[in-house]
Amino acid sequence: MKKYLRSILLATPVLAGLAFVSFKQDDRLFEIARNLDIYATLFKELNAYYVDEINPNQLIKTSIDGMLRSLDPYTVYYAEDDIEDYLTMTTGKYNGIGAMISSADQKHTVMMVYEDTPAQKAGLQLGDEITKINGIDLATREDFDSGKLLKGQTQTSVTLTIKRFGIPKPLEITLNRDIVKVTNVPYYGMLSPEVGYIDLKDFTATASREVRNAFQELKGKGMKSLVLDLRDNPGGLLNMAIEISNIFIPKGEEIVSTKGKVTEWNKTYTAYNAALDTEIPVAILTNNRSASAAEIVSGVIQDFDRGVLVGQRTYGKGLVQTTRDLSFNTKMKITTAKYYIPSGRCIQAIDYSHRNEDGSIAKIPDSLMTAFKTRNGRVVYDGGGILPDIITEKETFSPLANALGRNRLFFDYAVKYHFEHPTIKPARDFHLTDAEYNDYVKWLGDKEYDYTTQVERDLKALEASAKKEKSIDVIQDQLKSLKSKLSHSKDNDLQISKPEIKMLLEEEIIKHYYLEKGMREASFNEDVEVKAALALLKDPVRYAEILKGKKN
Repeated sequence: MKKYLRSILLATPVLAGLAFVSFKQDDRLFEIARNLDIYATLFKELNAYYVDEINPNQLIKTSIDGMLRSLDPYTVYYAEDDIEDYLTMTTGKYNGIGAMISSADQKHTVMMVYEDTPAQKAGLQLGDEITKINGIDLATREDFDSGKLLKGQTQTSVTLTIKRFGIPKPLEITLNRDIVKVTNVPYYGMLSPEVGYIDLKDFTATASREVRNAFQELKGKGMKSLVLDLRDNPGGLLNMAIEISNIFIPKGEEIVSTKGKVTEWNKTYTAYNAALDTEIPVAILTNNRSASAAEIVSGVIQDFDRGVLVGQRTYGKGLVQTTRDLSFNTKMKITTAKYYIPSGRCIQAIDYSHRNEDGSIAKIPDSLMTAFKTRNGRVVYDGGGILPDIITEKETFSPLANALGRNRLFFDYAVKYHFEHPTIKPARDFHLTDAEYNDYVKWLGDKEYDYTTQVERDLKALEASAKKEKSIDVIQDQLKSLKSKLSHSKDNDLQISKPEIKMLLEEEIIKHYYLEKGMREASFNEDVEVKAALALLKDPVRYAEILKGKKN
């Protein structure tokens, strides 16, 4: 009897708890129903009485986007018109021509042509301005997406009317649309006779296969160590992150675990294949735009002491999204869990709503970070992204270089240079002569661009402070003198910044001949992270000491 009473007493709180949850759930459902009714009534009144005609699809989407934005940046609604973009994002495939088009100032310019696509096969060039698509004059169409006119079913044709630099009459090019595969690995090759390089830019459905194929091919070319570049990689599919980690991590080891509100969805993922190579030295390149799946791979490599990370702290996105189908062929990508890498770290930034201007995470107080340990006992921390083992300064450009890029004055000159020079040397060997650089400076003479140097900004801030403190009269003469001395001269700055401007111009010109692969090769000599990784991999003692937790 006592045993029976004891079991009843123990069960009572559980039952009471269930009743309480049920009551709260009923309240919650009532609140949802009440607010949906208010929303429907509001929308009905707007539609009936608002002074101008409203677009119901656009208005609803705006309201949904606003609601989801209040939750986190990664829970996203896809209207029926956006489903093709969603499929491109997850599969890396779309039906189109294979070119990137920039629409600005009522001009639609080809900014990139991808290899082995209808655009490349038809001879479309960077700098071509598309004026008509299937006879539709784009000048008469305001605020529309030219990409939607270029996409279509496989093997359907599209005729483009284009203006090409140096050719007075418009050209007509007819292309057959096809499945365009946006590759996850746009470039791989050998940095030196023994160091291989793989540039991984995405995690769509074929990412693992592409990395494996590149890895095996480079091994066949004599690769003894690898640089895996995850910079500017926004992430993608979780299973691709697991499979790519598994290239270096043995079968059966934990790669990542997910934990969320729906506990039955919580799961631990392990490496389920034999690793391709558990010994080859690996340097992983990261920056503040390496996110999500890219952070899983870099974090796993660090947690297992399987390689050394080089670069800047990663973005800090440790959230898992699940796609849910909605009515009328719409979808929602919803955050359902956080992921944790083998050391126990969650790399999600503590506060994803407040970041530096460049997207990087602001400094995190030590009190908010928790220490974890890698397989070798090295101390690592959570709180926001993955901190590399070797930290390099983020590449920055002068205000002059930024102004030239922003005004497309590298791109436009490269179009001209390409027309005037049918061929150039291979990407790694191409360099502009001093005379050619001077031609570029002369060409800039009548172009509109301006910029403010840091010194000029500081001087302006000083002047504002002096006015605020009412001391401007005391230093007015000195300020005028400083302004006169420090006011920038474009001609002088183009000579002072010549190495930087020349390098950027060379990379842009190379892109017009050798596309994305050529531009990547051309950047290696000046790439801070690549040079740091090469130096590390040529020093096996230092590499081993870092993985043992000694100072680097």
